[in-house]
Amino acid sequence: MAGLSVRSVLVTGANRGIGLGLVQHFLRMPKPPQWIFAGCRDPKGQKAQELQNLASKHPNIIIIPLEVANPASIKAAAAKVGEHLGGSGLNLLINNAAILKVTTLDTETLEDMSEVYTTNTIGPLLMAQAFLPLLKKAAQGSPSSVLSCSKAAIVNISSSAGSITSLYIWDIFQATSYRCSKAALNMLSKCQSLAYKEHCILCVALHPGWVQTDMGSFPGQMPPTTVDESVQGILKVLSSLSEKETGAFLDWEGKVIPW
Repeated sequence: MAGLSVRSVLVTGANRGIGLGLVQHFLRMPKPPQWIFAGCRDPKGQKAQELQNLASKHPNIIIIPLEVANPASIKAAAAKVGEHLGGSGLNLLINNAAILKVTTLDTETLEDMSEVYTTNTIGPLLMAQAFLPLLKKAAQGSPSSVLSCSKAAIVNISSSAGSITSLYIWDIFQATSYRCSKAALNMLSKCQSLAYKEHCILCVALHPGWVQTDMGSFPGQMPPTTVDESVQGILKVLSSLSEKETGAFLDWEGKVIPW
C-alpha cells in the first residue's frame, strides 16, 4: 500500500462489514493514518462492540457518533472531526454507510424508497457538503499538485447493482430501492467530481464486490468475496487513482463498470 499515504480518514458505517474491514486494514498499513475517524450510528451498542475493542487498543481510532440520514448528526460529526484535526484537513472521506431493503418491484413502498434513498444517496451528498471545508484544507496543505486519495478524496461506496447496463445479480434480488439509490449515488459522484475538481478533490464511485457481510448475504446464497479480499482490493485501487479516474465508476479490482 505504498502508494496510499493519508494523515486522516473518515469511514462511515465503520462498526461492521466493509466499514470495519477498512478501519482494520488502515491500521495494518506500513504507515497508518494519524487519525482514523470511525463513523457509527450507535457507538455504544452491541453492533459496535468490535469497533469499541479496536479503539480501546489503538488511540488513533476516534469513534464518531454519526447517522448519515440526520443532517444535525452530520454537522455535529464534522465539528468533532474538525476539533481533532486542529488546523489540518481531512484527506479521505469514505461514504460507506448504506441500507438495503430486500423487496420486489411490486412490494416497494414510499417509506422504504424514501428511507433507502435518504441514507444511500442524500447521506453522501450531505457528508460531502459538511466535510468539504476540511477536504479543501487537506488539498491546500498537500505538497502534491496532482489529484490523489493521499491528497484529498471522496470515495462513495456504490454497487454494480446500480448499473443500468449490468443490473448485477437481478436474478437473485430485485431490491429496486437499493438499485435506484446506487444509480443516483453514481450520478452524485460524477457531479461531485466536476464541482470539486477546482478544489483538487478526487471523487469516485466504487463497487466493493458482492461481499460476505450481513447486508450482502441472502438465504441460500454465499457471496463470492470476503471482506478482507474486498478491502485489500479497495485500498489497492485507492492507492492508484489519479486525475484521470476522478468521476469514474470502478470496482474493487480497478475495472471500469458501465453506468
